[in-house]
Amino acid sequence: MKLMIQIPCFNEESTLAATLADLPREIDGIDRIEVLVIDDGSQDATLEVAQRHGVDHILRFAQNRGLGHAFASGMDYCLRHGADIIVNTDGDNQYAGADVALLVKPILEGRAELVIGDRGTEKVEDFSKRKRWLQQVGSRVVGRLAGLEVPDAASGFKAYTSEAAAMISMSTGFDHTVDHLIQAGRKKIPTTSVRIQTNAKLRESRLFGSIYEFVGRSAEVMVRVYSSYGALRVFASLGAVTFGLGVLLGIRFLYYFLFSETDHLHVQSLILAAILMLAGLQMVLTGIVADLINSSRSILEDLSYRLRRMELSAQDRSEPPVES
Repeated sequence: MKLMIQIPCFNEESTLAATLADLPREIDGIDRIEVLVIDDGSQDATLEVAQRHGVDHILRFAQNRGLGHAFASGMDYCLRHGADIIVNTDGDNQYAGADVALLVKPILEGRAELVIGDRGTEKVEDFSKRKRWLQQVGSRVVGRLAGLEVPDAASGFKAYTSEAAAMISMSTGFDHTVDHLIQAGRKKIPTTSVRIQTNAKLRESRLFGSIYEFVGRSAEVMVRVYSSYGALRVFASLGAVTFGLGVLLGIRFLYYFLFSETDHLHVQSLILAAILMLAGLQMVLTGIVADLINSSRSILEDLSYRLRRMELSAQDRSEPPVES
């Protein structure tokens, strides 16, 4: 059983050494542990720190491409190098390396294929009260959208089996954590959470300028991803409400037209009713088209999964047997 720990990094020369030193060298049930550092175009000595500490693998980009791209590239690299379990952690030493053993335990016991590290955001001292509340609300919303119980949806400390990593479409966008959770729920990937510890904060987060930017961008990802998997439900619901409002206004117009003695026929209501009913029908049609597109996407994702598994199987067959 091979475990690969990937660490996406961008200008982490001051924290990477502590992160690497904190990682476990042995875990019961794991035969081999390898570390991958993904240098996302760092302009400091991140690469030299990784080399000095003798990490097993280094993946380097000439310029910064963003966390989502670094994460997706790292997952693909780990799969191509025969990882049975992949753990993602941050280069800022936020997560306690010793808890990697806790993270992979449900996988080793066959209880899960995706495990999220729960930081206990309601008790993290470095978080303000507002951030704690937003984290809890956001996790509940993501959990509802994904159909999963997710105490800490924003956690970047996660473990994947190779099967789960192959099934999930790797987005290169900003908030891959939300994206992957919703995909895991929709694809029925066994998912669980384990309580983990966090280290003292060594630096401020560089992913977003403010908590409001984080919330806004995360909400955008939630809507986009959920709509991708439930487009017909979303647009049909909105269309039904809009069409229903138009019908009510139309009934109102008919009432005044048939039973009112006033000369005012409320033509504005009729015009608005027609607009709303047409808009509602258009939304339903948009949902149908989006659902057909989503069906095509599902086929492409399935093909991508099968090709990835074939590639990994071919790679396993081409490797020479290990002499004892």
